[in-house]
Amino acid sequence: MKTILAAYSGVLKGTGSSILSALQDLSVTFWPCRYKMEKHLQVISVLQWVISFMAMGAACTLLLIYMFCTDCWLISAMYTAWLIVDWNTPKRGGRRSSWVRNWTMWTYFRDYFPIRLIKTHNLLPSRNYIFGYHPHGILCFGAFCNFGTEATGFTKKFPGIKPSLATLAGNFRLPVLRDYLMSGGICPVNKNSIDYLLSRNGTGNAVVIVVGGASESLQCAPGLNTVTLKNRKGFVRLALHRGSDLVPVYSFGENDAYKQVIFEEGTYWRTIQKRLQKILGFAPCLFHGCGLFFGNSWGIVPFGNPITTIVGEPITVPKIEDPTEEMVDLYHAMYIRSLQGLFDRYKTRFGLKESDVLYVL
Repeated sequence: MKTILAAYSGVLKGTGSSILSALQDLSVTFWPCRYKMEKHLQVISVLQWVISFMAMGAACTLLLIYMFCTDCWLISAMYTAWLIVDWNTPKRGGRRSSWVRNWTMWTYFRDYFPIRLIKTHNLLPSRNYIFGYHPHGILCFGAFCNFGTEATGFTKKFPGIKPSLATLAGNFRLPVLRDYLMSGGICPVNKNSIDYLLSRNGTGNAVVIVVGGASESLQCAPGLNTVTLKNRKGFVRLALHRGSDLVPVYSFGENDAYKQVIFEEGTYWRTIQKRLQKILGFAPCLFHGCGLFFGNSWGIVPFGNPITTIVGEPITVPKIEDPTEEMVDLYHAMYIRSLQGLFDRYKTRFGLKESDVLYVL
């Protein structure tokens, strides 16, 4: 207000220099407001994804059932009929939307952390690929932003390659959420869906599998460099069966998005978590981020720590219709060595020490 009065005073006195100085001060005065607005938009974009992923499916299911009991029952009936007709679409490549993948909202999502995608090698559009994403984290922010949107410019960095992030098949049984996920090119993480993308959808496909899955999410916490991989060989067998190259991917900072209470093996609470994991298909983690209005409070907003995703060198895989266990073990060991090499090569660039080690469980 004082700045505006000063400018007005300059006009009355007829001094152009006073006006210019006052207007310069005015622009500086309003700049913090613009910065705060950017931060608010970033928080909103991240929060909508967290709430959508955690609650949209359940909320829309309840709403659909409720509408059957109201005068809007015809809308529910029409959507249910569409759901039945469209039931197998997620298993057949989905229904991605370039428009949704390029929403401006995702750039705010990217800048909140921020999230970066680093390319180390070229990928040939004449081949298909299976990306192994590590670590899982709590909600796979790096995986979603890099491969479920165009916020970090995946298609520009890897021309001719179409990414498909694989997630829990149960998400595609929930109304509205299934359509939201498919619009980003996200598919169910089951054999039929992945097999379709690698065998009936041409070339240039990259299926992104978060190999550690629900079990790995129970081990994630800031400062931990642990991946669940030692007994995860299904993705290697599938790669051999379809002749798709394996690409290790590691996200530094993925585990720093939330703080989690990790229960020791054999304890009562860890047993409960594992039982619920078998029933629900995902691990119920006890975690927290920061509050919506105060950074030092608890909430579901993730901490704004940088996440950097490194796409490693592809491992050329031959096509073998019925691979032996020895062949699967050979390429699985090659994949682990490649992942560990990727981690060791970049760890000091992103806040880790030379002595830090990637533990494979």
